[in-house]
Amino acid sequence: MPAVLRLALLQARQDRGTLAGWILGIAVLGYSAAIAVTTQFGGDNERAALISVAASSPAFLFLRGLPDGISSGAVTFFQGYSFTAVMAGLMSASLMIRHTRADEDQGRAELVGSAQVTRITSLYSTLLLGTCANVILAGVVATGFIMAGLPLRGSLLAGVAVGAVGLFFVATAALIAQVMPSARSANGTTVALVGGAYLLRGTGDALGSADLSLMHVAAAWPSLLSPIGWGQRIRPFTEMDTQPVLVIGAVALVLAGVAVALRNGRDLGASYIPAHEMGAPRAGAGMASMLGLAWRLQRGSTAGWSITAVALGAVAGGLGPVVRDALEGNPSVAELMNRIVPGDADMVDLFTTAMLGIAGVLAAAAGVEAVLRLRAEEAEGRAELLLSVPASRFRWLGGGLAVAVMTTMVVGVAAGASAAVVLAWGQAGGSSPGTVFAAAVAHIPAALVFPAMTALVFALAPRWSSPVGWSTLAVALVLGQFGELLGLPGWLQDLSPFHHSSAMPVEPLNFQGAVAMTAVAAVVAGMAAYLFRRRDLTA
Repeated sequence: MPAVLRLALLQARQDRGTLAGWILGIAVLGYSAAIAVTTQFGGDNERAALISVAASSPAFLFLRGLPDGISSGAVTFFQGYSFTAVMAGLMSASLMIRHTRADEDQGRAELVGSAQVTRITSLYSTLLLGTCANVILAGVVATGFIMAGLPLRGSLLAGVAVGAVGLFFVATAALIAQVMPSARSANGTTVALVGGAYLLRGTGDALGSADLSLMHVAAAWPSLLSPIGWGQRIRPFTEMDTQPVLVIGAVALVLAGVAVALRNGRDLGASYIPAHEMGAPRAGAGMASMLGLAWRLQRGSTAGWSITAVALGAVAGGLGPVVRDALEGNPSVAELMNRIVPGDADMVDLFTTAMLGIAGVLAAAAGVEAVLRLRAEEAEGRAELLLSVPASRFRWLGGGLAVAVMTTMVVGVAAGASAAVVLAWGQAGGSSPGTVFAAAVAHIPAALVFPAMTALVFALAPRWSSPVGWSTLAVALVLGQFGELLGLPGWLQDLSPFHHSSAMPVEPLNFQGAVAMTAVAAVVAGMAAYLFRRRDLTA
């Protein structure tokens, strides 16, 4: 046990900046949701109007979660829980993969194993660190809710709900790390599982049934397949049911036990899903360039992101008939929505707009991940080998950036095409398929800013490229989600690239904003290329 504790402390020291950024970022997101509700929906009548609209709109239910009363705490939990739970899952999964499969890939696990420790000491230490990180996260999130004026007990349970989801993905990632052949494939799989948990929760909530008062919604069965869905069943500001916490904890314990058993049954560096066999003895024509090599390395991740985007688009289109039926069955909700949303917005268009906004964030995340592959190549020494041949740094970085741009565009296009096809097939109403496709493409210029910013940080301070890249995306998401509700000044909201995207088909195309964001991305990428040529490679 002392060895486990010492190794966990070493891992915590290595991750102190990254974990602090994740935990504070998630807490700020929850605190922002609480402040937004208490300041903008201070009266019971205002909160009741918001909840009645949400309970009758599958769009709100999919994006936010289950309405559960009109108290400030209940509305805050409804507004912010799903996003904070997703971020907790991503934090936990990346932590586990980084200290298990990634350490094996880079040889650090073999170095640790040369000491007087067992083969599962590293896994035990990372499980301990992940558990402690989520306990701290739960406490910090609860503190933020308390500071915003929410009830003490409900705030503590709300923090537990977020931390429980993170703990579930600690165990899930531990299992995935034993099965997948590389850190890259393990990361992609765990990110897909976190996204799938959000989609399952959203689908179950959107198909749920509201009570006669329209103040409470009971989720449908797909929500039971998601740890995020189980977490919201805690209902921290109403029923305060702790049984879902026990369910999530029990499943996490089983998954962690399976991960330990699998680790005992495999050699260091091995996996239960074998790596691809070696290719042809000579590379094809496409592998003769840095761009071709970058695409070859990234194509698997691009396919994974694209599949997720297609699923997101299919949900946006598939729930269109549900949205239409909800509108036809409750004209008062349509009237209230017309008062809340400027203009004559169709309910199907509102839902599609919201979902394609998420697709824009997904495209940006895919681009950031593609740029961070460059940092992995440099840290693991492969970039130095590549640059030992007659090839310039500009060609290497340029190839990676070009692939990041292609990845961002492919993910955005995949979401738009999927939504357009499913909407047209379901004949749900709303805008034409061409307009829906254009709405997804309209988010690509803003999404391109994030991989460009990540590349700039990579050129200036490579060790900070990952935390700054993901933090920038998270901050932009917070400004986009809560900027108006918090009454933030316009100049601060304008710092988010997504604020300049067109919310088509509800809004017309903002051509100037698209051109401006494309220009910003190009200039920042150019600065990254210039600065990268002037620094040394780092480990």
